[in-house]
Amino acid sequence: MDRRAYDGRWRAAVIAVAALLMLVPPGRGLHAQQQAADTARAAALAAPPTPLAPEAASAGITRFSFIVYGDTRGQRDGIDIHPVHALVVESMLRKIADLRAGPDPVRFVLQSGDAVTNGAFAAQWNVSFKPIVDQLATIGGVPYFLAPGNHDVSSADTVGAPARVRGLRNYNAAMANLIPPNGSPRRLTDYPTYAFGYGNTFLLGFDSNIAGDTVQYAWVRSQLEGLDRRRYQHIAVFIHHPAYSSGPHGGAIIERATALIRERYMPLFRKHNVDMLFAGHEHLFEHWVEHWVDSTGKWRRMDQVVTGGGGAPIYTYQGEPDLRQYRLAGRSDSLRVVHYVRPGVDVSDNPPHYVVVHVDGERVWQEVVGVDWGRSFAPYRSNRSPLVDTARTP
Repeated sequence: MDRRAYDGRWRAAVIAVAALLMLVPPGRGLHAQQQAADTARAAALAAPPTPLAPEAASAGITRFSFIVYGDTRGQRDGIDIHPVHALVVESMLRKIADLRAGPDPVRFVLQSGDAVTNGAFAAQWNVSFKPIVDQLATIGGVPYFLAPGNHDVSSADTVGAPARVRGLRNYNAAMANLIPPNGSPRRLTDYPTYAFGYGNTFLLGFDSNIAGDTVQYAWVRSQLEGLDRRRYQHIAVFIHHPAYSSGPHGGAIIERATALIRERYMPLFRKHNVDMLFAGHEHLFEHWVEHWVDSTGKWRRMDQVVTGGGGAPIYTYQGEPDLRQYRLAGRSDSLRVVHYVRPGVDVSDNPPHYVVVHVDGERVWQEVVGVDWGRSFAPYRSNRSPLVDTARTP
């Protein structure tokens, strides 16, 4: 990518947006961000002119699409607009426009976390993230739902950890117009943990950094237990940490968040037949499939898609995770795990990207869209693959 060509196209727009929003101007470095961190707040991301249809009002919808991606942090967050993330969103806007008049228009965007490098600094949200993401609402007309990553709210694994407070404050401020408010039945009060239903699909995002928190776990469980499964044919969960992966975070040393997702949440997801899990943390694309037998003796499938191509430094394949204990723990469910698509071993194999998930009644499929130098990205020997393919058993 020609950075100079891109900067020339966007510089005037960035300066104008910064002046309009009274943001920290380009050129103020990390020291200035640190000085302002205790008093500044992230500005609220824009909401679309037409809100997403309320849960009850969308009940009859069975065909639509949504976009998923993650890991948009950059090395100059708080100083400059992020050029790669801007190209990703530019591509999304074209895709949204292309699908708008078709049978499955894009209705919302999910982001799996690590919006910025250090969420404690409001300037990183305001200068480098907000001007890009706001276009999805103001031009694309779709809302944006973010699950917090470790760079957004720190990797602290307890709710009250001091390292977490400033980042969570900015997350809450940024998402104020988009996620359900405190007091809503679809929001865990004072947590970045929420859900919403659209059409025949239920979406649930939570904070995987605190995967051991019992309050959050109980709320997620209650949301799944209380679902009307006659309406909701599909359940999609979006979080930052994958249950397993093959990048630098997926090696022999299992991160605590990953271990807790495997131990606590994955059995819960199998029990309630969650069929899609979207995550980031690894800056690459890979696709895993779990098969298990439910309480009725029927084979079930859950697809885990890791899509971390939003602009963070690219990662590569580092080897298979050790899943022996995980499979052993799931033996009562006849658990099987397949690494359906592996990432590449070279940076050039893992371009910036996002995925478009197409819902059509019981059928769901995804389209992987490579961006910039990765426009020909074809991880399946094409760029398309089924999800929730109940016809396929192990």
